[in-house]
Amino acid sequence: MRAVVFAYHNMGVLGIRKLVRHGFEIPLVLTHADSASENIWFGSVADLCRSLSLECGSPDDPNTPGWVERIRGLRPDIMFSFYYRSMLGKEILDLAPLGAYNLHGSLLPAYRGRCPVNWVIIRGEEYTGVTLHEMVEKPDAGPIVAQERVPIDAEDTPLSLFAKLEGTASRMLDGILPRIRNRDIPRVPQDLGKGSYFGGRKPDDGRICWEKEAGEIFNLVRGVTRPYPGAFGYLGGGKVVFWRAGVREGIQLSPGLIFYADRSVLIGTGRDALHPLEVEVDGRIMRDRDMERYFMPYQGEYMT
Repeated sequence: MRAVVFAYHNMGVLGIRKLVRHGFEIPLVLTHADSASENIWFGSVADLCRSLSLECGSPDDPNTPGWVERIRGLRPDIMFSFYYRSMLGKEILDLAPLGAYNLHGSLLPAYRGRCPVNWVIIRGEEYTGVTLHEMVEKPDAGPIVAQERVPIDAEDTPLSLFAKLEGTASRMLDGILPRIRNRDIPRVPQDLGKGSYFGGRKPDDGRICWEKEAGEIFNLVRGVTRPYPGAFGYLGGGKVVFWRAGVREGIQLSPGLIFYADRSVLIGTGRDALHPLEVEVDGRIMRDRDMERYFMPYQGEYMT
């Protein structure tokens, strides 16, 4: 079975390896050129293709006539998208008689759209999942082919949760790809009315609102911590990035107020207090006593 593949990120590497393992012929892979402005912490699809002698391209827009005709000429039976970031237009989606299928990092129809791993942590969800679904023109809206649930622990960060999703996706693909190769493709329609959609995130979205509850701020901190840009506030005219934090329940301080007690730095919120555990100021990472010494002169002042 001939499969044209659109892939990026660790899931792209995983998806291609699984297709090769299960006997799919891959005449072309389309990926993205890495951006100099992005922290590239994940695996390279282009490097994998070189190691497997697979033809690979990285167009700015795969929907241009030249690329559409190139894919058409390859006569794919099926297409797959593994964490590819560009939307595929109807012209491309219609090229494969068996359809085009996308691997999404949530339990669809919940968290359709961008950055699902970050969003589920930020919003304090207790579980998420991975879903293989048929692609239609509307993002993440096509029928579900396979789906597995993944628990989210209270201390999970995007990196730890992504590792769980990779492991689950690996098992799920091992189960469904042989069926797909035999042209046995289950399709369960999504009820989008029971789902949700979230857009992409920018670094400025990590700005902390101290009027929110400490639990919400804690989820933001862990949801955008490394390798993402981090949650932040301002103190004394400088930017403070919070890489790790905890919650002190039952302590009520004015939102943003710096308080030091029992060798602990606490910051007031709309409910309870945030306990910073690791921060960065002007490129300097601080924990424990170094962090306490930084905050102590600001006791009684306010984060913004």
